[in-house]
Amino acid sequence: MSASSSKKVIFAALAGNTLIAITKFIASAFTGSSAMLSEGIHSLVDTGNQGLLLYGMKQAAKPACEEFPFGHGKEIYFWSFVVAIMVFALGAGVSLYGGIKHIIHPVHIEDPIINYIVLALAILFEGAAFFFALKEFKQVKGQLTYLEAVKQGKDPSMFVVLFEDGAALLGLFVALIGIWLAQATGNAVFDGIASVVIGLILAVTAIVLARETKGLLIGESAEPAIVKAIQEMVDEIDPIEKTNEVLTMHMGPDYILVNVSADFAPEASSDDVEASIAELDKRIKARFPRVKRIFVEAESREHFDKIHKEEMSL
Repeated sequence: MSASSSKKVIFAALAGNTLIAITKFIASAFTGSSAMLSEGIHSLVDTGNQGLLLYGMKQAAKPACEEFPFGHGKEIYFWSFVVAIMVFALGAGVSLYGGIKHIIHPVHIEDPIINYIVLALAILFEGAAFFFALKEFKQVKGQLTYLEAVKQGKDPSMFVVLFEDGAALLGLFVALIGIWLAQATGNAVFDGIASVVIGLILAVTAIVLARETKGLLIGESAEPAIVKAIQEMVDEIDPIEKTNEVLTMHMGPDYILVNVSADFAPEASSDDVEASIAELDKRIKARFPRVKRIFVEAESREHFDKIHKEEMSL
């Protein structure tokens, strides 16, 4: 996904969550609903998170420098991980605390009609943001399933927003059910239970986001199909006799680093090696524009196997 597409999704979610958060807090102040307060905190956290993602995208776009020779692309991975922590610590933590507090000390909801109006509007706005993010994500995933697309995705800003919006939409329905049960039964405990459920939804969302962004932050390889294609391209180049290894790493959503270990023919001259490396560089970058840097290491298969055996024994 292009950076402009990701930004459109984030801006849409940011605008929606800002308006929704304000209306939820107003409704909570008038009615005393714990579930509505949790939803307000949820929307406020989401608003802050979208701001962090935009900041991360801006930092990631900074050019390479002497201190960061491979650029700042991983900034977006770092800030996506921070977003996961924020969802867990603030969103889930505060919602669970508020819900448990209201279960122990129930507070009667005043004039629940305000909550219903706010929740209906929130479902409308949040649903629009969610389906917009889903539409953009569907275009990116291609033939992959949604689960495969999330696992193989290298642009966390997209699936972070998708997960947040999905959790927000689910939380709104939980809040709606909790407030209705509290009104229908006269038992305000249901409002607190709804807040706890919302907190659990946010906790699960945060754990999934943290898990998916952790690999990218540490250093995840390119998609298997890209690695396989690069290996095939190396094998086609003369005078390379055998490809020992192809290592890749995403330095950002649109920046792949490639390191190739190749066994060149013994009779190959330095000029032959230099020309073949230049041709390989040209072919790989032409086919995969996200590949920005390529390093080719010339080493015999025997030496490569020896080094690998030594590394495995450590």
